[in-house]
Amino acid sequence: MTSLPIPASHIDLLERPICGVLTTMGEDGWPRSGLVWVDHDGDCATVNTTLERQKGRDLRRDPKVSLLVVDPANTTRFMEIRGEAELITRGAEEHVDGLTRRYTHHPRFYGYVYPMEQRATETRVICRVHPKRIVLDAIHGGPT
Repeated sequence: MTSLPIPASHIDLLERPICGVLTTMGEDGWPRSGLVWVDHDGDCATVNTTLERQKGRDLRRDPKVSLLVVDPANTTRFMEIRGEAELITRGAEEHVDGLTRRYTHHPRFYGYVYPMEQRATETRVICRVHPKRIVLDAIHGGPT
């Protein structure tokens, strides 16, 4: 999948513990947005979800996605990544554990943020957002 590079000027928005807004397309054709913990793997922005949750079901049906991250220290600074989602199960639990350590004081997701029993009922996935269009705030840049 061909992807645009994430601008170095805004990569910190994916490295700091800032919640993003992930928008997927619902089966009824309406957009659906929710708060997510964000990260990146060098090429793509990443979030973590499960195949069983609404986000996962939406992404399996329609991979088009938008991820908006706003700098809480300067709310005029933001990055929106529009692209296609790639869902990966390998390493997904380790990924959510890493996000948990970044965003909370807990060492792991299951047993701390969510009950350990829920682990057996969910299929964790890393959602890699392959950027097709990146929009930055007007002060720091325009669309790419």
